[in-house]
Amino acid sequence: MSNTQDKVKIFALGGLDEVGNNLYVVDVNGRIFILDAGMKYPSGEMLGVDAVIPDFTYLIENQNRIKGIFITQGHDEHMGSIAQLMDVITAPIYGTRLTMALVEDSLIEAKVDLSKVKLNIIRDENTLYFDGVKVSFFKTTHSIPGSVAVCIHTSAGAIVYTSDFVFNHSVSGRYQTNYNKISDIARNGVLCLLAESANSESMGHASIGDTLEYTLEEAFSRTEGRIICSLFSTDLHRIQMVVNLAIKYNRKVAITGRRMQRLIDLSVKLGYLKIPKPVLMSLGFMNANRDNNLPDLVVITTGTRAQPFVNLTRMIKGHDRFIRILKTDNVILATPPQLGTETRAARTLDMLYRTDANVIAIKKDLLPPSHASSEDLKLMMNLLKPAYVMPVNGEYRHLLSHAKVAKSMGYDDENIIIMDNGEVALFEQGQLIANSETIELDEVLVDGHGVGDVGTVVLKDRQMLSNDGVVAIVINLDRKTKKIVSGPEIVSRGFVFDAKYATLFEEAKEIARAVIEEKAEASGRYFNWQDLRFDMRDRVGKFIQKTTKHRPIVIPIIEEFNL
Repeated sequence: MSNTQDKVKIFALGGLDEVGNNLYVVDVNGRIFILDAGMKYPSGEMLGVDAVIPDFTYLIENQNRIKGIFITQGHDEHMGSIAQLMDVITAPIYGTRLTMALVEDSLIEAKVDLSKVKLNIIRDENTLYFDGVKVSFFKTTHSIPGSVAVCIHTSAGAIVYTSDFVFNHSVSGRYQTNYNKISDIARNGVLCLLAESANSESMGHASIGDTLEYTLEEAFSRTEGRIICSLFSTDLHRIQMVVNLAIKYNRKVAITGRRMQRLIDLSVKLGYLKIPKPVLMSLGFMNANRDNNLPDLVVITTGTRAQPFVNLTRMIKGHDRFIRILKTDNVILATPPQLGTETRAARTLDMLYRTDANVIAIKKDLLPPSHASSEDLKLMMNLLKPAYVMPVNGEYRHLLSHAKVAKSMGYDDENIIIMDNGEVALFEQGQLIANSETIELDEVLVDGHGVGDVGTVVLKDRQMLSNDGVVAIVINLDRKTKKIVSGPEIVSRGFVFDAKYATLFEEAKEIARAVIEEKAEASGRYFNWQDLRFDMRDRVGKFIQKTTKHRPIVIPIIEEFNL
């Protein structure tokens, strides 16, 4: 059993004041337990960035104290950075059967050496022990099966991290919440509840799609011809819903996308999706010779975030190798736009209507997120009765909304913990005590295969390029005399200015010449070429901005010759 003087620290390396990027750390007497290793999708101004992941520096520096990484579910927001994390630390990973299959698949895709990774499959009834610290789990209801909450038991009560959840009594067994385990944990006392906040502003209980099933059946029963259905890739509950309707109405099912095919194969193999072989017609990169225009075909196109809209756009324009949307098609959109994808979604919808296909855009209120609403949060608090509540996984307004829900349940301000990433909550003898410890964190950006290579300067340059283009100043100089051999010549791309500035580039050339002459005169024997480029970029850039109100990237290209 745990020592009666357990010292507990809780902090986040990601997931506070942001949606996704979940990574929480519980430290019990120096033993570190990692809860999730997620990522988040970049905002619109992060040009060229593929993902944002937590800063692992603290974990690298303390990896000898890490007892395990516990992945609560198979969505990218909770496991999307596991490959990058396993590149820099060594620690065992724990999760349910489907979650571990998805983790293994992501590690293989990232070319991580699996022989150096310990993947441990757990069931929600399992109890694990790490140097006297007990860890248990309970099953939760979410849009993907195998979702669990993690409970780390201390002498003062359990630390419970729910991950994403809803309460829904009509779902099948694989999605049902384990109320018995929740009761057992509550009976032994809960010190702190870490529960998601992203949907805390919504009233009532969230659902994972009772009314949606009726709406989809209406669409299937009234349509003739091929159906193309847009869904999010890890929303297995809705994918199964569409498959069941296809079976009911004697249709075949085709899956597009390489990653989606792998997910479907894993889910069918493990029994989390039930698709009879005669119904499933694999459609993808290795099946281009199939007839994809069958009138009894249901094509499921998926992805995360904006990818379903990208896929549909490719089908509309004829860029997809296998599917082109025809006026005889029925297109069902069951993918409500997420934050930052609204413009692309609206543009895709407009393009769909231009095809003359039968477009069925399911209303957003029939596609509620599978995330805890205010009533779900209240019910979880009522069941667990934690001494402290810590809102996680949400932007600041979501955390505050979650705090208001807790206050409505009778919690005082001192028992509600709202923190930023890196701030540490310290408990001693079951009491939250004042603590100034803070962990310094940076935002880590993933660009292609590069992790952390893109910083704020690069992002600013990309934004300027996207807005105002680039201006290059090309000059050839004599290395010895510091005199201009040829140029300056100015080449621009993406930089548009009014015709009234016809002499702009000629004046910019004169500024460039003046900079060279000044530097040559002041340099004496040694010439600082770096300072020359910096001053030229600065002065020409300021001149262009002052004249045109635009600020393109200015790049001096100075070639040196020995004549």
